[in-house]
Amino acid sequence: MPRKKAAAPKEASAHKPELVVITGLSGSGKGSVLKALEDLGFYSVDNLPVELIPKFAELTCNNPSIPAAALVVDVREGAGLKTFPKVFTGIRKSVTARLIFLEADDDAIVRRFSETRRPHPLGTDKSITRSIGSERAQLAPIRAMADLIINTSRFTVHQLRDFIGERFRGQRDQSTIQIYVTSFGYRNGVPPDSDLVFDVRFLPNPNYIPRFKNLTGKNPGVARYIRSFPQTAEFTSRIGDLLIYLLPHYIREGKSYLTISFGCTGGQHRSVMIADEVRRTLSDAGYKAKVNHRDIVNTH
Repeated sequence: MPRKKAAAPKEASAHKPELVVITGLSGSGKGSVLKALEDLGFYSVDNLPVELIPKFAELTCNNPSIPAAALVVDVREGAGLKTFPKVFTGIRKSVTARLIFLEADDDAIVRRFSETRRPHPLGTDKSITRSIGSERAQLAPIRAMADLIINTSRFTVHQLRDFIGERFRGQRDQSTIQIYVTSFGYRNGVPPDSDLVFDVRFLPNPNYIPRFKNLTGKNPGVARYIRSFPQTAEFTSRIGDLLIYLLPHYIREGKSYLTISFGCTGGQHRSVMIADEVRRTLSDAGYKAKVNHRDIVNTH
């Protein structure tokens, strides 16, 4: 079951030995999180029986050559999972331990099982949706104990590993937040992972200018055209002020990532330019912000 003992993280000497327990719904990305922690130097074990966790915690957290350890426990444990809350409460009395709970929306989990063609751990005698509901109920007491709950519906595998890396590498200020700024077209629907949505269809549409029609908001000429209207400058200024006001409050409430979406009709011009502008504003203010143009069809 032990995966391997990876190289010690560079920041190991600055941290007390700790144990990270990963749990959550099947298909939510527990394996990806374990691999990400392993890459950071955590001694990693998958599917360790609950009754062995106290001994594992004692051995790893008292071993100077193991700066940190991580393990996965989930419904594959069977009936023994019911004892986990009591076991973990006991472990916390003697070692530094954190519990990460991963979850995702039902449709995301169903899609992942469909893509991998793997059976749900609770069996094939009922539908995936019913298995997910049963699993949520079984894990509810454990979820209530979690130090960090991550909904992975919006993450690709790479984004999830990046998020864990930023969270546990020791280089990330825990007061920061990862921001995703997205442009989209209303004709294709609002991105379901949006936390904040802003409609920029009130701005003049470059699509009606023949020389701009087949370009995007990333084109300097298109961007100049959109910026030439006073409402554009006022909107970006007001949105920037609003977000910079809101972000510290989101951070204080424990939010680790935020998706801000800007929509226009087709997602080619106005929303693209505004998303780029807002991303720059947030980066200049010291926040980690990435931009994604969901519906862009070219980069001219």
